[in-house]
Amino acid sequence: MLAYLNGNYLPLDEARISPMDRGFLFGDGAYEVIPVYSRRPFRLQQHLERLERTLAALQLANPLSKEQWAEVVQRLVDDHGSEDQGVYLQVTRGAAPVRDQAFPRPAVAPTIFAYADRLPTPSAELLATGGTALTAEDFRWLRCDLKTVSLVANVLLRQLSAAAGCTETILLRDGLVMEGSASNVLVVQDGVILAPPKSNLILPGVTYDVVLELAAANGIPTQVRPVAEAELRGADEVWVTSSTKEVLPITRIDDAPVADGRPGPLAARMNALYQDFKNQVMRRADA
Repeated sequence: MLAYLNGNYLPLDEARISPMDRGFLFGDGAYEVIPVYSRRPFRLQQHLERLERTLAALQLANPLSKEQWAEVVQRLVDDHGSEDQGVYLQVTRGAAPVRDQAFPRPAVAPTIFAYADRLPTPSAELLATGGTALTAEDFRWLRCDLKTVSLVANVLLRQLSAAAGCTETILLRDGLVMEGSASNVLVVQDGVILAPPKSNLILPGVTYDVVLELAAANGIPTQVRPVAEAELRGADEVWVTSSTKEVLPITRIDDAPVADGRPGPLAARMNALYQDFKNQVMRRADA
């Protein structure tokens, strides 16, 4: 596979960074994952805008313009063999001469890395049965709205569900639903989609936005408001959304069924709307 590293394209297994890179030493950097369908990046501008917001919060200048990022993404997509892909972008503060938490002065060149790989989306079998989840108290920091490479808390929380053979870990804080360890969480009650509001405690998901836009366009009622743990456990349906999970129903939480333990009708409808929307976007890109 081809990779992009600091202005050069080279085989991924030949890409090398300094052990003094601050991304390696401190997790001092930002990343994005851009889904690609039929070799067309999906919502590229929204992903690049989120990368820009994270970099600005880290006081790290974006090293490439949106046009330059788009060129990198398309070059990697064109080189890869899969129709559907995920393109990973990462920017760190770079390699400093000494290990010190403070920003290096003078500033060093950032490290820019990107590569494309196959995009794993839910299988038809998983969509038919639904995924499983367990809950855990959210012990992450207070800037979960930033997509940084400092992900060890998410790793530990995701490992809880992985070790239990579950699809995702749903995070709770002060009795409220936050998000998944690697996804957003939506709850359905009486035909209404309940969406935890964006805040510093939740990553602003691009797929989350698409789902709410589709709901509004198709007359499906939504409420963006805090969602209580009791509402999660008493929900008619629970979904997790992300670029890789798309719209995935969760049918068991903490080994208890969600409603009757089967994917609900609104999940099936939203999944159909989401797939149709993807196809429309790709057709417009080809026009």
